[in-house]
Amino acid sequence: IKIKNEMDPSLTFRRSCREGICGSCAMNIGGTNTLACICKIDDNTSNATKIYPLPHLYVIKDLVPDMNNFYKQYQSIQPWLQSNNETKGVHKQNLQSIKDRDKLDGLYECILCACCSTSCPSYWWNSDRYLGPAALMQAYRWVIDSRDDKTQERLDRLKDPFSLYRCHTIMNCTKTCPKHLNPGKAIGELKKLASGWTQKEKPEMSGQA
Repeated sequence: IKIKNEMDPSLTFRRSCREGICGSCAMNIGGTNTLACICKIDDNTSNATKIYPLPHLYVIKDLVPDMNNFYKQYQSIQPWLQSNNETKGVHKQNLQSIKDRDKLDGLYECILCACCSTSCPSYWWNSDRYLGPAALMQAYRWVIDSRDDKTQERLDRLKDPFSLYRCHTIMNCTKTCPKHLNPGKAIGELKKLASGWTQKEKPEMSGQA
């Protein structure tokens, strides 16, 4: 912001919340994908800090990458609750136990900053077909939601050779996540469900109220 205000007003970057919540200011700082608003900078101004846009995305200008493909991949996993009990015009609460709700912790907090996906070598080379850590972690979040009734349909959409199985457990995604989430673990659990090695647990509560 200081550079834009005092040195080069044409410098372009995204920003919004400045509290590590919105994910807008994701970029590569000092070789690590992170959020600029919460990244600590060396107090010694004689040391250079190198800042780049998120890697392996088309750059629109300066530090602004093209996120269209990333958002399309997120949309493809259908990130909303799909229930067999839906009735048009009727709004009811879907019941969920505390234990089932706890399974979503560490998943729903993702802010879609793309730090994880753009740190993944598999995503670098196959971003046209591999969904990447962010989208897959959210796919897992909806697959294991006890209120969702489309588990098998969700898993079936991931069973081609690229969407899910291009993950080679490199774990760059987990290492770089600015929210300290674990996409690598979520993808591993998703693979087990998709392969039939494990099954989704039956909900402790069901129905609507």
